Amino acid sequence: MVKNPRPNRTLDRDLKSRVLLEQANLAIRRPLVAPALAGLFIFLCGLIASFSFGMGSDGLIITAAAAIGAYMALNIGANDVANNVGPAVGANALTMGGALVMAAIFETAGALLAGGDVVGTISKGIIDPSYVRDANVFVWIMLAALMASAVWVNLATWLGAPVSTTHSVVGGVMGAGITAAGFAAVNWPKMGQIAASWVISPLLGGVIAALFLWFIKSKVSDQKDKITAARRWVPVMIAIMAGAFSAYLAVKGLKKIIKIDMQTALLIGAGMSALTYFITKPLIRRQSEGKDNTKETVRGLFTLPLVFAAALLSFAHGANDVANAVGPLAAIVHTVDLGEVATKVSIPLWVMVVGAFGLSIGLLLFGPKMIRLVGESITKLNPLRAYCVALSAAITVIIASWLGLPVSSTHIAVGGVFGVGFFREFHWRATTNAADVQEVVATEAAKAQKKKRKYRKLVRRSHFLNIIAAWVITVPAAGLLSSTIFLALSHFAG
Repeated sequence: MVKNPRPNRTLDRDLKSRVLLEQANLAIRRPLVAPALAGLFIFLCGLIASFSFGMGSDGLIITAAAAIGAYMALNIGANDVANNVGPAVGANALTMGGALVMAAIFETAGALLAGGDVVGTISKGIIDPSYVRDANVFVWIMLAALMASAVWVNLATWLGAPVSTTHSVVGGVMGAGITAAGFAAVNWPKMGQIAASWVISPLLGGVIAALFLWFIKSKVSDQKDKITAARRWVPVMIAIMAGAFSAYLAVKGLKKIIKIDMQTALLIGAGMSALTYFITKPLIRRQSEGKDNTKETVRGLFTLPLVFAAALLSFAHGANDVANAVGPLAAIVHTVDLGEVATKVSIPLWVMVVGAFGLSIGLLLFGPKMIRLVGESITKLNPLRAYCVALSAAITVIIASWLGLPVSSTHIAVGGVFGVGFFREFHWRATTNAADVQEVVATEAAKAQKKKRKYRKLVRRSHFLNIIAAWVITVPAAGLLSSTIFLALSHFAG
C-alpha cells in the first residue's frame, strides 16, 4: 500500500509568503488609487484647457488655472458636501454608497442647471477693484487665492475639520490683495460681516435645530399616545420642511434660471407648505397604521423626509457654492481673454463643468471620511435628530439672506449637529432623577479616570474644539498661504 506523500512544507511556506506579499501590495496600492484618479482628473482638465487655448503665455496661465480649479473642486467634494448628507448617513437613513451617489448627482445637477452665471471677480467685494487695475497683477491675485484656498481645504480635510470653502476663497483673495495693493484695498466692513458670521452661522443653526428637536420630543416622542401625536404633528413638520426648502431654493438655488425676491420666495414657500401638508397627512396616517406605540416608530416616519432633505441640500449647495469656488477661475479666464479687469464676469460653461464634476469626483473618492465625522463622530444621530439639522440649515440660510448676512452652509449644518448634541445633554440632565444622574456620572468618571467629570457628555469635545479652531483660522490661514503664493508668482513672472 502506497503511503501519502510527505507534505512539502517548503512549498507551503513559499505559497503562504507569496499570498502575504500580494496582500501587502494590495494594501499599499489601495490608498494610492484615489489620489491617482484625482491626479488624472486634474491632468485632463489642464490638458483640455491647453488644447482649447493653445500653448502661448496666455494659454499656459489658463491651463494652470484650470488644473488648480479642478484641484479646488475636488477638495470641495471631499470636505464641504459631507454637511449635506452626513446626518442622513449617521442616522442610517442612507448607506454610505447611496449617499455618495445621490449627493454626486444632485450637486452636479445644482451646479449645471442652477449655478450662478455671474460672480464678483474680487470675491464678494473683499478687494476694491480700483486698487488693482493691472490685469497681470489681478490674474496673480486670483491664481494665488485659488491655489491657497484649495490647499487649505485639502489640509482641513486631512485634519478632519469641515471648513467653509467660501471663507477659504475670501481669505485667499484678501491675503493676495493685501500683498498686492496694501491694507487700504480691503473692504474691512465686509470682512467684519464675514467674521461675525463665524459666530452667527453655527449658533443660529444650533439653536434652531435644538428648538425643533425639543418641539418634536415634547409634542410627539414623549407623549403617551405617540401614534396619534405623530399623525397630528409629523405632517406639520414635513410641511415646514417643504416650505423652507422651496423658499431656500427660490432664493439661493435658482438665481441662474430666474431672479426671485425674498417676499416672492416666502409666498412660494407658504404655498408649497400648505400643499405638502394636505398630501402627507393621509400618507402619514397609512404609514403609522398597525405600528407599535414607540419612539422607534416616530423616528421611522422621518426617514424618507430626511432623504429628500439631503437631496435638496445637495442641489442647493451645488447651485450656490460651486460658483463661489470656481469664480476666481472664471475671473482669470475673462481677464486673460479680454486683457482687462472687470467687477463682474460670466462663468463659462466649461468652468462650471470642471467645478461640478470635480466636486462629484472629490466626493466619491475622498468624501466618506468627512461624512462619517459629521454624521457619526460628533454626536449620535437618528432620523429625527438628523431631520432637525437639515431643516435648521434651510431655515437659517433664509433668515440670513433676509438679514443680508454672509453665512456659511458648512458652519450652519455642523452647528446644527452640535446644537442637537448639546440639547440631548441638557435634556437628559433635566429629565433624569438625581440618583440616576449621579450613578451615570460616577460610571463615566471611572471609565474616563477623571473625577471632575460633572455631566454626561453626548458631544465629543475634541471634535468641537478642533472644528471651532479650524473655522477661526480659515481666513487668516488661507490669506497667509495666498500672500506667499502671490509673492512667488510675482517673483517668477517678473
